[in-house]
Amino acid sequence: MKIRIISWNVAGIRAAVKKGLWEFIKKDGGDIYCFQEIKAKIEQIPNDLTKPTGFFEYWNPAEKAGYSGVGVMSKLEPKTIIYGDRSNDWDDEGRVIVVKYDEFTLINCYFPNGKKDLGRLEYKLKFYEHFLKYINNLRENGEKVIFCGDVNTAHNEIDLARPNENKKVSGFLEVERKWMDKLVDDGWLDTFRLFNKEANHYSWWDQKSRARDRNVGWRIDYFFVDEKIKKWLKSAFILDQVAGSDHCPVGIEIER
Repeated sequence: MKIRIISWNVAGIRAAVKKGLWEFIKKDGGDIYCFQEIKAKIEQIPNDLTKPTGFFEYWNPAEKAGYSGVGVMSKLEPKTIIYGDRSNDWDDEGRVIVVKYDEFTLINCYFPNGKKDLGRLEYKLKFYEHFLKYINNLRENGEKVIFCGDVNTAHNEIDLARPNENKKVSGFLEVERKWMDKLVDDGWLDTFRLFNKEANHYSWWDQKSRARDRNVGWRIDYFFVDEKIKKWLKSAFILDQVAGSDHCPVGIEIER
């Protein structure tokens, strides 16, 4: 059975729906959609006749209105849903949904932004540290783990258009990139790089400078899998022609 999983920071699900999110889902034909930064309470998510049918829905909004939040729409019914982890304030900011199926565990995560003034960098790094322990523990307990989302860091110089100009900017700081090194060292695989080693593939562009028109972007949206799932992977891709947000969708296809 082939399963297509899409991850997308929609930068506000209400705005994304107005820009064609439901139409994209119908055309794309995927099985699981993971959204970050929904910026809406559950009752605010558009639910009209144009909404795709046949999905189980799980939403973890932030307590703060118009901020953060994640959601999953899945054609496959999970056996367990976990909304965040109270020991890391994940529930307050709506950053994580853990969706457990019979054969694998999928984690949709909106990782913190360190901010231009680095005011949230310490929180971001603590979140990173906690998250890595969490997924490593799941793996040690025998779960086959896939995690996706807006990681808010470009790992290597190939993953952004202007690495030299951004080495002191959160999202490409050495300390952030070292965490991603640790992630890889612990056996987590960047799925896109298993299939594509080329530069100029990005998933986020600054809107104010119209950077998308010039493809001056960053690859900060990822799918990572455990080594055990590598044999399931059939493809990994970036849908950079899909508009509707300052991010574009990224995805994988697996076959169990």
